[in-house]
This record gives sequence, structure tokens and C-alpha cells, in this order.
Amino acid sequence: MRILGISGSLRQGSYNTALLRAAQELMPDGATLAEGSIADIPLYNGDEEAASGIPAAVETLKDQIAKADGLLLFTPEYNNSIPGVFKNAIDWTSRPAKDISRVFGGKPVAVLGASPGGFGTILSQDAWLSVLRTLGTRPWCEGRLMVARAGNVFDDQGRMTDDQMRDRLKRFLAGFSAFAAAQSD
Repeated sequence: MRILGISGSLRQGSYNTALLRAAQELMPDGATLAEGSIADIPLYNGDEEAASGIPAAVETLKDQIAKADGLLLFTPEYNNSIPGVFKNAIDWTSRPAKDISRVFGGKPVAVLGASPGGFGTILSQDAWLSVLRTLGTRPWCEGRLMVARAGNVFDDQGRMTDDQMRDRLKRFLAGFSAFAAAQSD
């Protein structure tokens, strides 16, 4: 079982990237979590797409998503919604439109996230649902993981230090991996 995780933050000290890396260590037996990147994806511009085609960083991410058995979006929350840089990356991966079903069609997907605030990433996670529906994915709605006050959960090196959250993350990953495995039967 190959799961792809994408952090929606470009910050070096990102809590969501730290959450993704903690998840890599906690995957259930028989499942792996690879890390996709949005770092080199430019702002979407239809004129640029028409003139130059799909950028290499976008093609790489599209291929990673298409080959994965499941997709985990580690989302920050900016101004009560999806971070623009993350939405931009997913928008690029839906280009050209004829590729949407190859990349996303029926793909098991779940959203989780970490935030320094007290509400975790609840509004960002909710905002992703309409995007995921439009892309034809199979969102997993049986589990939810929002890491609130992330500064108390990770140390200065980005290691998860909260045992309760580690256990919650491990259960979340087991549940999603079982869901993704059931979709491929």
C-alpha cells in the first residue's frame, strides 16, 4: 500500500510538514507514506500553460498522485480556509482537465492538519471537501485529525512529543490505510 502525503505549507518549520514526517514513522505494517512536494510549483496562469505546457514539478506531483493507492493532504489553515499555495498546486495537478480522472478519479483521500491556533484546521479541512468531490476522489470521512496548538505538540526540531497525539495519528493512519486498501479490492 503506497500512500502519498503532501504538506500544504512552504515554511521550513511547518507544523504540517512535521505532522507528515511523524506520520511516515507511524504507518501501519504493509503501508508506506511518501512525501510529495508543492515547493517548485508556480502560480497557475492559463496563458503560461498554453505557451509552455505543464511545468516539470507539476508533472512529477501528478504522477506521484496517480501512482499512489491513497492521498493524504496535510493542510494548514489560512484565514479560515485552504492556503492559496496548496490550492494552487492541486489546481495545477488538474490540468489539463482530461487528466483529472487519471490523477484523481476514485482516489482514496483524507485531510488532516496542524495549526498553532486553538481550532486546528477544521475550516480548511471542510473547505477541501468540495474540491475533492469535484476532482472525483473518494474522501475518507470516518476519521478526523486536527492538531490544535501545534507548538505544544512538536519540539523545535519538528518531532512530535505528545504521546496522546501520536496515538491519535497512528489510529487515523490505520483507519485510512484500511479504507484505501478496501478501495483497491
